[in-house]
Amino acid sequence: MAELTNIRSPRVKAARRLTKRAFRDRDRAFLAEGPQAVREALAVKDVTAELFATVEAEARHADIVAAAHAAGVPVHRASGEVMAELTQTVTPQGLLAVCRFVHVPLAEAVTPTSRLVAILAHVRDPGNAGTVLRTADAAGADSVVFTDASVDPYNGKCVRASAGSLFHLPVVTGTSVADAVRHVREAGLRVLAADGAGTRTLDEVALDAPTAWLFGNEAWGLPPELLALADEVVRVPIYGRAESLNLATAAAVCLYSSARVQRQILQTVEEPTTPGR
Repeated sequence: MAELTNIRSPRVKAARRLTKRAFRDRDRAFLAEGPQAVREALAVKDVTAELFATVEAEARHADIVAAAHAAGVPVHRASGEVMAELTQTVTPQGLLAVCRFVHVPLAEAVTPTSRLVAILAHVRDPGNAGTVLRTADAAGADSVVFTDASVDPYNGKCVRASAGSLFHLPVVTGTSVADAVRHVREAGLRVLAADGAGTRTLDEVALDAPTAWLFGNEAWGLPPELLALADEVVRVPIYGRAESLNLATAAAVCLYSSARVQRQILQTVEEPTTPGR
């Protein structure tokens, strides 16, 4: 296999431009960097368009390269200089995939069977957004909605922060907050806004119903017009002296609180009845 060594080659330039949102939107493709993200991308049929790998990464992650070959994904051997040009990290891990967009329509992501959804409203930090996506995946959420004023989920930092979760659960992009709230409510979910302005804390709110959590901007939270869309505004209790929690941490607390209660209810329903009782 010939090695790509020219950073100005058409193939390298075509992949490199996907670091820009305008080109991602035009090509409907994005970059997934590192073994974890690439492995998860390859696990989804027809998502990975091509793979770049250094000689060292081919040896270290032979299973991933083999999976790419088995799936019919073109694999390009890249020099260290080419990989450094393609990646956005200080220390590239030697694997980078060009992937096709994976987001789905809102109606497909949120249905009457959904029980836990995260809606990101005006969330601008890609690291935070990716971490919320990863947390939602870990908590067993049904989907994550990136509203139109939020960061692009295909932003390189967001993809890395999701640690592969972008490929695990339905993701929605481009819808307005009002449309997202309207749809989840029509699907039977209650809408809870996580905000320090809440009159009740997470400890005081029943979390047994199917719920869509609305999370706001890292710096200023949710403006009044978005708070008004929720069925209730809930704040995470602060037991110590910290001024507040950052977005990703607050989202983790809220999502896991809902998931714990919902799982307890599900386990109770599924418990077999003891004979004679």
